[in-house]
Amino acid sequence: MSTPPPDDRRSSDDLTEYERADFPRGIPDSARTLQEGGAANARSALTLRLVLAAFGLVLCTVLGVLALGSDVPAVFAVVLFVLAAIALVDLVVVARRKLRGEPG
Repeated sequence: MSTPPPDDRRSSDDLTEYERADFPRGIPDSARTLQEGGAANARSALTLRLVLAAFGLVLCTVLGVLALGSDVPAVFAVVLFVLAAIALVDLVVVARRKLRGEPG
């Protein structure tokens, strides 16, 4: 689990008028999870990426082999094998991230 970003507004002097009225003793630490003016950091859906990379690897490999055996130009097979290699690299990267225990 990630830790919330640090909040520099620790004193009551740094609070806005709204916060000063609603939180006379300061904002509770549990409320300091979002960055100023925005949502939380985006997280990757690792399991979905893993499934999609495996699907892309299998599909591009099979289509590349079929393209080599048919009458289409060899450039199509090369492009499919390059895409399969990219999917394989993504598969390895995502698997390593999941093994390290990253959420997703």
